[in-house]
Amino acid sequence: MSKKAVVIMSGGMDSSLVCSKMIDDAYEIIAVHFNYDQRTQDKELECFNSICKHYNIDKTYVIDLDFFKQLGANALTDRSIDVPTSGVEEGVPVTYVPFRNGIFLSLAASIAEKEGAEVLAIGVVQEDSSGYPDCRDSFIKSMEKSINLGTKDETSIEIKMPLVHLSKAQIVSEAIKLKTPLELTWSCYQNEDKACGVCDSCRLRLNGFKIAGVKDPIIYEN
Repeated sequence: MSKKAVVIMSGGMDSSLVCSKMIDDAYEIIAVHFNYDQRTQDKELECFNSICKHYNIDKTYVIDLDFFKQLGANALTDRSIDVPTSGVEEGVPVTYVPFRNGIFLSLAASIAEKEGAEVLAIGVVQEDSSGYPDCRDSFIKSMEKSINLGTKDETSIEIKMPLVHLSKAQIVSEAIKLKTPLELTWSCYQNEDKACGVCDSCRLRLNGFKIAGVKDPIIYEN
């Protein structure tokens, strides 16, 4: 009987590397993607599907969470708030979606329990992230404890976060080492055709490739 891992996959570079790592560790992958009415929803879903096809992942879940649009309060789902492009932002960024990873993990835990998966994997990055509170390893560990308290006694789920203390440059290097299809991934917060190159996520990605000494395979406007 194969061991199973539920992997939360956005279609981005980090979660795609997590998927590569779980495959390398001989897990059967159950891929989970969330549409939450973010600006680049269609592109992210396209990338998720392409990555799953690349890895021949048959078991997938695509979950629609339209309440994030109603919630607002962030630049990813509220079109009245501009995505920052200056590269300078104090405190928690306006692109932080309130408790998004907590909600994602809770829903993915339901899937993991149903599917009999012993691992739930997520590509949070604490050291080189934009300062999101729900990317901290202390938060993820507390979620693991709560998930196991709130599921059946025979259910035991480990949350793996293999990138949490890596820099973006280290992530790029690891992805290349594991032949992660970086050309299929998307990081831009605001464009779906050519990546803008100036939002926080594009800046982090481009800087990671620069430090790693590798050319980013996707196309940028700037």
